[in-house]
Amino acid sequence: MRRPKLRAIFVLIFVGIAAIALSQEAQSPNPTASQPPEQVGDQNPAPPRISPQNMTPDQRAATTRNFLGLGATPDKAAAERGAPIYQQSCAFCHGPQGHGATGSSLITADEVLRDDHGEHLIPFLKKGRPEKGMPAFATMSDAELKDISEFIHLQVEDVANRGTYQVLNILVGTEEKGRQYVAGHCVPCHTPGAFAHIAGKFRSPEQLQRGWIWPTRAGNSSDTSLAMTTTVKAQDGTTISGLITQLSDFRLTLVDAAGQTHIVDRKPGTAIEIKDPLAAHQQFITTLTNDDMHNVTAYLETLQ
Repeated sequence: MRRPKLRAIFVLIFVGIAAIALSQEAQSPNPTASQPPEQVGDQNPAPPRISPQNMTPDQRAATTRNFLGLGATPDKAAAERGAPIYQQSCAFCHGPQGHGATGSSLITADEVLRDDHGEHLIPFLKKGRPEKGMPAFATMSDAELKDISEFIHLQVEDVANRGTYQVLNILVGTEEKGRQYVAGHCVPCHTPGAFAHIAGKFRSPEQLQRGWIWPTRAGNSSDTSLAMTTTVKAQDGTTISGLITQLSDFRLTLVDAAGQTHIVDRKPGTAIEIKDPLAAHQQFITTLTNDDMHNVTAYLETLQ
């Protein structure tokens, strides 16, 4: 098959976003144009939106599929039938999951992304591309080729649709070892009371684990406990301090105590001191082992 073009999948993503926007617009009636006055109001309220946390796995997968414009849902039964045929006839070149081997990856191949249920892939596979080393599969039946197509689409689904991902149980560590790690690595910066009821602040162990490894900065609230701050001393001796709102290698933007915004170029002669409450997290992440991570999460999960 042709070398995959990443541009194709980006185009599909943008097409999917546009399609969702258009469908939502089409489903939102204009009360002044299409409804009589007595119909305006809550006569036909929109169905309540379900948050991703409350969705079933199938709902999450369908929502993600629609957002990304991934096309039709693969036929899993057909993909199961096509798996052994693919492994025998295609895997040696394109890899067991279609990710590529001696041949190209099928995950972003144009011929795959343009196809839904074999309507394009079946004739393509029958013809092949002999000039590029891909044989024709003219002796295979349409049913067999369709099953191969569904198997390939399922591999794209497994890579692209994060809504189908299954989170495994991560509470596999040792609580006591986690308590010892917290005492040795976390208490020097945090008071012991900082961890009281920490597990109750998160919906799941997965979120708890992400939360303690890399806490989220509250970008749009009054909580600035994790915000980066700076003190800038210019060449003329002028000093300003405040919260950093933007930071790059070339300049930073800060808001001082009076609410004034300042843009500072990071150039020689300008002394800039930056304090980041998460600096310690940046450092310990480089040495954090899988066992440490699992142990600490198992311990913190007990602090409901």
